[in-house]
Amino acid sequence: MSNKNLFFALFMVLVPLATIHAQSKKQPNVVIVFMDNFGWGEPGFNGGGIIRGAATPQMDKLASEGLKLTNFNVEVQCTPSRSALMTGRYAIRSGNGTVPMGEGVYGLMQWEVTMAEMLADQGYATGMFGKWHLGRTKGRYPTDQGFDEWYGVPNSTDESVYASMPGFKESKLPETYVMESTKGNVPTKIRPYRLDYRPLIDRDLTDKAKDFMSRSVQSKKPFFLYLPYTATHFPTMPHPDFDGKSGNGPWADLLMQIDSYLGELQQKIDELGVADNTIFIFTADNGPEAGSYGGTNLTVETTVQGSAGPWRGTLFTGFEGALRVPFVVKWPNKIKAGSVSDEIVHAMDLFPTIAKLAGGKVPEDRIIDGIEMSDFFLGKQQQSGRDGFVVYMGNDIFGVKWRNWKLHFAEQEGWNTVKNNYTMPKVYNLYNDPQERNNVLFPHTWVPKAALKQLTKHVVSLKQNPPIKAGQLDPYKPKE
Repeated sequence: MSNKNLFFALFMVLVPLATIHAQSKKQPNVVIVFMDNFGWGEPGFNGGGIIRGAATPQMDKLASEGLKLTNFNVEVQCTPSRSALMTGRYAIRSGNGTVPMGEGVYGLMQWEVTMAEMLADQGYATGMFGKWHLGRTKGRYPTDQGFDEWYGVPNSTDESVYASMPGFKESKLPETYVMESTKGNVPTKIRPYRLDYRPLIDRDLTDKAKDFMSRSVQSKKPFFLYLPYTATHFPTMPHPDFDGKSGNGPWADLLMQIDSYLGELQQKIDELGVADNTIFIFTADNGPEAGSYGGTNLTVETTVQGSAGPWRGTLFTGFEGALRVPFVVKWPNKIKAGSVSDEIVHAMDLFPTIAKLAGGKVPEDRIIDGIEMSDFFLGKQQQSGRDGFVVYMGNDIFGVKWRNWKLHFAEQEGWNTVKNNYTMPKVYNLYNDPQERNNVLFPHTWVPKAALKQLTKHVVSLKQNPPIKAGQLDPYKPKE
């Protein structure tokens, strides 16, 4: 064989090997679909779907293709959950333990490192489309916190009702706007967020998310898509395309809508040819809403209570119904299809886990409460590495979760009910008592002794590293 032919033969062998090696090192795309007030019991894959009035074939298909977690936990309010997801830290540390009720400054400090910033540092295109709820003032919008682009609402969807309420105009309060921005620029007000746009916004968010993925693939950049939908937050108003489609009321119509949009996202990823290199997560910020809301000009059906499945409680409680939400993660040929686990995982674990899978860096100059779980997600180990966490309701510690046990120091049935504080903690065995009604402190007084170790460690860490105060202004630097 001549030297020329030998060179050609080696070239034909080595180039494919180099290509395979490059592909194996390729950074995965990351998609997080984050529902709003979407209970554990809504999807068919958790026993919901048809018993909620509408089948969820796309959700169920996603679960069959990935890892379903039955014990994925979040904080019990919107803002704290989003803070924990973005930073990998208990929301109390970032000054975001509660949803903002006033018009002052709130949200994430510039000092905090978000998941978007971590991935942007690794060359990711970062896009967010939907509800932020982590700041609405200068320096605290998504495009100030690592996202290249954002379209959505800064606060919560209940504000879409304001303009239709008697007395609001006279209050002189600022109206909520749908906004749009790119990194480095001041957000632009696109339109008021009112009831006329409430049914339409998630359609637009889906279209913009699909366009972002297309542009990212075309530019040959790995992408991070964060898609915090406004559904199923009050008011429950499905898009006209789905209004009446289920025949079982607005809630079932909206469930069909969510399922359809989820299918569109999956289809777009397939069409772009990046499915095998995309980590796709479907989950929510907290459990379902509770009951009806008085004083609105909306129909009773728009305030249907969501489903937490077998678990007790709704958002703004410390019960499992507030903490546990649906969760599926799909990554073809990396995460075993159809796998299920009841291991405890928390939203704040996603930051270090995604950092590991994407080659990102976790900050070392602050406490990160999330646990890196890549081996668990990839099926290399059966244990998640987390056996519990501290249960907050706002800035108050309501209890501790440890293995299959729950300790409650305080309880309330809903956001508008009385808080009961206990001299001795109530203890529940979640395997035997998913409704958390049978206090078995005696004879299980050993459980607090085992479970409270994590609380002691957490409280000490808060004294050594004081939390950022709510409303703290930038710039911020922790005291040494």
